[in-house]
Amino acid sequence: MSKRNLLFTPPPVGPSGAVSDFRAYYRQLERRFILGLLLAFLVPLVLLSAYFHYQFHVTLKETGKLNLAAIAESQRNTVDLFLQERLVNLFALFNSNAFGLAPSQQNMERLLQQLQRASGAFIDVGFLTDLGVQSGYAGPFPSLHNKDYRTQKWFVELMSPEHDRHISDIYLGFRNKPHFTIAAKQMIDNQAYVLRATLDPDKFYLFLKTINHGKGVESILVNREGSIQLADPWSHTPLDMSSYLPPGDISSGAQTIRTNGDSVLIGHAWLKEVPWVLLVSEPLNIAYAQLYQARRIMLISSTILLLLVAVGIWVATHALIAKARENAEKREEMSGQLLHASKLASLGELATGVAHEINNPLAIIVATTGVIKDMFNPEFHLDWTPELIVEELVTVEDAVFRARRITQQLLNYGHKTSPQMVLSDVNAILEEVLGGFKERSLELADIEVIRQFDAQLPHILVDHDLIRQVFLNLINNAGDAIEGPGRITIATHQRDDVVHVVVTDTGKGMDSEQMKHIFDPFFTTKEVGKGTGLGLSVSIGIVESMGGRLEVQSLPGAGSAFTVVLPKKANKGAINGKHDSDERRQRIAESTAN
Repeated sequence: MSKRNLLFTPPPVGPSGAVSDFRAYYRQLERRFILGLLLAFLVPLVLLSAYFHYQFHVTLKETGKLNLAAIAESQRNTVDLFLQERLVNLFALFNSNAFGLAPSQQNMERLLQQLQRASGAFIDVGFLTDLGVQSGYAGPFPSLHNKDYRTQKWFVELMSPEHDRHISDIYLGFRNKPHFTIAAKQMIDNQAYVLRATLDPDKFYLFLKTINHGKGVESILVNREGSIQLADPWSHTPLDMSSYLPPGDISSGAQTIRTNGDSVLIGHAWLKEVPWVLLVSEPLNIAYAQLYQARRIMLISSTILLLLVAVGIWVATHALIAKARENAEKREEMSGQLLHASKLASLGELATGVAHEINNPLAIIVATTGVIKDMFNPEFHLDWTPELIVEELVTVEDAVFRARRITQQLLNYGHKTSPQMVLSDVNAILEEVLGGFKERSLELADIEVIRQFDAQLPHILVDHDLIRQVFLNLINNAGDAIEGPGRITIATHQRDDVVHVVVTDTGKGMDSEQMKHIFDPFFTTKEVGKGTGLGLSVSIGIVESMGGRLEVQSLPGAGSAFTVVLPKKANKGAINGKHDSDERRQRIAESTAN
């Protein structure tokens, strides 16, 4: 079976509704192409954008947490260093010139001045023996002189052999005001002596505030029980309980919590010098400001990119379909010209037979008119009556009508018409093609025509004139392929949902190389001057436009068989000249891509 190159065959362009259907077809094709390309390009792009946006979102959130945890660790180190320096300041007093085992008030004042020069956070200073009595004191609370601290928690812990320093939690103490106690123990002659000092929480917080990083960052110190040790006095009160206490086994970290109905990013870091935790909090709209800004930029960029891709697809597809439509219109116009040229070429090939057919009635007319003349010529002495003259005139009239039928067939054959799909009897169309001078010309060439028509063949939707042209082309080719006596068999039958018309000849047949090109325009196996090579090219286009197909089988020396396969029930696309089969869709896609 021969295969021709599959060409894009759009709906035929014709007057009135055909042009509207043609344009509607391409509008629908354009919409499908745009939708398909949008799905093919935009869906993966949207999925990738969503994935990268999600990953970017997660990464930036994690970066925000890591950044706040790093701030907490940095502040923790600074606070630890601050407390270490205060302890060093206190230990340095033991080596001061003003220090003595029984310091005077003047010496105590000098020790306090020395501490306050080191840090303004120091409030007072006191000297104690291992008995717990504060025998020396300098500061704003003179009533603390000779106070007994033996039962104070910080003094009890400091007196244990393993401790030589102590930083207490915030407490009220004898002065009934929140403060911290920082104490250092020194063994002199196997006896413990203690220097203690208090730190001002407000000045300590000012120091903590100066090391905050970023707008909106707030830092507080909380002990292991959750009691606030140091905080902004405008938002927290010392000794109140914190709403959040991180686990003690995680040295630092950050997480998002809700407090007072707001989401807050909070980082923590446990101090080394004292069992406190530094909590650094930041509102989410500040902590994730870069995230939100980056997300907005990504969304805007992705949206612009998607719009650009969509516009590009629309513009490219519109131009592509417009070009395909222009090419299809040109092909349709060329196809019509080829069909018309094929008809005219066939007319030329049939001119000899036509002349013979017309000459017969003309000869009858000439002979009959001669007889009538002779009847009126006295020299011949012929008997005539009105009845005899009318009889001769009837003979002339029959010959005239016979000639008119022949010329009318020629006019119909060469006329260029628009496709019109109507219910037709295929057997009747074949009889019409064979009737008249065609079958007679075959008989004169010693070619027998055998009919094998299916009497139950249903009427199908075809263009009467175009399908007649196809059958005539196939019969002409079959006759031309036979050299000498031969036989043409024309058979019709139905199978499933299609009708088969098979034209078989006993001609010379074709080889495989010829079979590859028989449907190409202007390719012919006939001798030069005996064929244009347009018949089969035009025929297959006509058959396919009606939703059918044209098949061929041939062997050299064994003849050829051409089969026209037409659908019994043409769908709407076939009626309008469209073919919506999978094969046609593939051709559309290939043609558009090319």
